[in-house]
This record gives sequence, structure tokens and C-alpha cells, in this order.
Amino acid sequence: MRTGIATIPLDYGKCPYWLFERMKRLSRGIILAIAEKFGGEEILKRLSDPVWFQSLGCVIGFDWNSSGLGTTTMGALKEGLRGLENELGIFVCGGKGKTSRKTPEQIQNWGEFLGWPMEKIDKLVYASKISAKVDSSCLQDLQNPFQIYHHNLIFSKSGQWCVVQQGMATEIQKARRYHWLSSNIRDFTEEPHSGIISDIKSKPLNLVAKKSRGNKEISTELVKEEPKTFLKDFSKIINKSDALVKQKRMGNFTEMELNDVEFHRHPVLKEKFDLKRLEKTIFLANEQNPQNFEQLLSLKGVGPKTIRALSLVSEIIYGARPSYEDPARYSFAFGGKDGTPRPVEKNLMDKTLEIMEKGIKKAKISNREKVEAQRRLIKTIV
Repeated sequence: MRTGIATIPLDYGKCPYWLFERMKRLSRGIILAIAEKFGGEEILKRLSDPVWFQSLGCVIGFDWNSSGLGTTTMGALKEGLRGLENELGIFVCGGKGKTSRKTPEQIQNWGEFLGWPMEKIDKLVYASKISAKVDSSCLQDLQNPFQIYHHNLIFSKSGQWCVVQQGMATEIQKARRYHWLSSNIRDFTEEPHSGIISDIKSKPLNLVAKKSRGNKEISTELVKEEPKTFLKDFSKIINKSDALVKQKRMGNFTEMELNDVEFHRHPVLKEKFDLKRLEKTIFLANEQNPQNFEQLLSLKGVGPKTIRALSLVSEIIYGARPSYEDPARYSFAFGGKDGTPRPVEKNLMDKTLEIMEKGIKKAKISNREKVEAQRRLIKTIV
């Protein structure tokens, strides 16, 4: 898959009522057209594609380069499908801010409405919680941390689901959107995303990369078998990290003394670890005896700093280096006229145009608004 970067500056303010109402109608029409042509499961697949999702937001009228596209498009979609959920077989849970924390409750309410057994409901609730925890704890940009503030889980009657959630780095006014699709996931903590969109490239701690598998395995063993040893090693790193590297500047030269320690740059000193709280968390986790990293991550109280501390010890003391490659990428929707990044896929483009146009016609809006939506569609796709 070819990759690229989307620019999504952080915007403030609220979507105007008149625009949101039209976005609701257009998104409803497009989703109904997809369901009619391909069935409900296809809706999940489309929403899990970050490029198609971005195109949907543009077509229904939101700013093409705005971070608010994600939250507003999902809000419009949820409201647009209100009352049609059972007929469509598609259920949208969660939202922005406080509403995101109601996702488990909304999943349970819909599951009970459908007469599902508790085991099936619990699986969806778990998917919601673990996907949010992965994107907040397993992908950590220490310089510009992205805090998850928007989370939607969309599921079908068969139990398939997708997640669309967004993180915000307020200091640099940037947002990052994460997409998941249940049918693609073999392991929640290893390469689980169907796509991530961001407008900045960085060097985050990336524990979802395959390269980080060893680091995660040692982290789990440190909690299971040697919590006291881990805490002792971590205290060494914190208290003596300034002694790992000594620098003497002489003109244009820099002399570095590594003290027989394999050197990897970590902004350890900039982090404020509460060692008493960390110790309590580690011993509580040890009592739960997690059998793998996913179980460790899912434990209550185990958050970004606990995972970061375990990863540091696994790397610096045991040499299990994690990945620092940013996974934020997306593929172009259809390719370009000059063959970059790949030749235009005419069949895919034609099918998308057909579905989008059919959805626009289904939407209960004026002729002028339909014409404008079609113009945005052509501009977005081509």
C-alpha cells in the first residue's frame, strides 16, 4: 500500500446548525445507498477507511482540511441514522468528550434491545475500551501527546464493528484520527489499525509495531515475575539517567562518554513519574497475573506512564528496543492522473461516484444543495 500524510489543523468553534442539519441528511442518504447496494457490513468497511471517511466528510459539506471533520461527520452520521438503526442493522455508539465515555453504556443498551447474550455485549464493550487504551498507551508521542477525546464504535447485528476515534495535541493545535475494523484484527496490540491520519510525523513510542513484540513480552514478564527487580531498575534509570551521557564541547567537536551503556535517547528527565503510585500499580497488576501484554494493558490503573516505564526498563536494561516509527499513514483514494502514487483505479472511482451520487439524490435537501454536494463530490474524488 502506498502511503502519505493528511494535513488536519486543529479548529475551534462549533459547526453551525444549518450546516449540521444538511450534513445529517446527506450522510443519511449516502449510508442508505451503500446499505441498499452492498449491505450493512460494507458501511463498517467504508468508515474504517480513513481516506473514504475524509471524502465523506468533504462531500457532505465540511472543511476538507479541518480536524473537526472527524467529530462533526460522526456526529452528523449518528443523528442522521437515528430511528433507522434497527432497519439498517447499524448502530453508532459514543461521540465527543463526555459522550465518548458513554460508549459502553450505549453498546449495552443496543445489545439488550437486540436480545444479545451478555457475552456478545461484553466483547463489544471490551473492543471499545481496549482500542481507546491502545491508542492512548501504546502510541505515545512524549513531545506532543495526543489525548483521546472522541471515540465512536459502530457495529452491525452480526457483531462486526469499526472504531473511529481522535486524539488532540492542544499545545501544537493538531489532531490525529485512528481507524479500526474488526475483521482485520488478529491482535489488539499488534498492527491493529486500518489507518491513521495525522499531519505531523514524529518519533513516538510505537508498541503496536511488530518490531516491538520483544519489548512487550519483557514488559509483561517484569510485571508477572519480577516487580521488585523492575522497580529497582526503573529507579536506577530515573536517578542516574543524567549520568548515562556526559558531553564536553570543544570548538566544533562534541566528545561523548557512554559509560559502557548502550545509548538511546529518551526524554526521561522531562517525565514526572510518581514512584509510589507506579509501585502500587505494578504490584496490583502482579496480583492479576496477566498472561500477555494485551491482558496487562487492559488492567485497571495501567495507563500510559506505567507502559512507558515498563518499556524503558525493557529497552535500557534488557536491550529489547521498541519501534519509534510513526504509524500515521494513509493511502490515496484512487491514485493520480500522472500515475502517482499509482494509476487511477477507474472501476473503484466509478463505483464510489455512483454510490455517493445515489446517496445525494436520496437525501431530503433542495435541488441547489444537491448540485453543490455533487460538485464537492467531483472535486473531492478527482
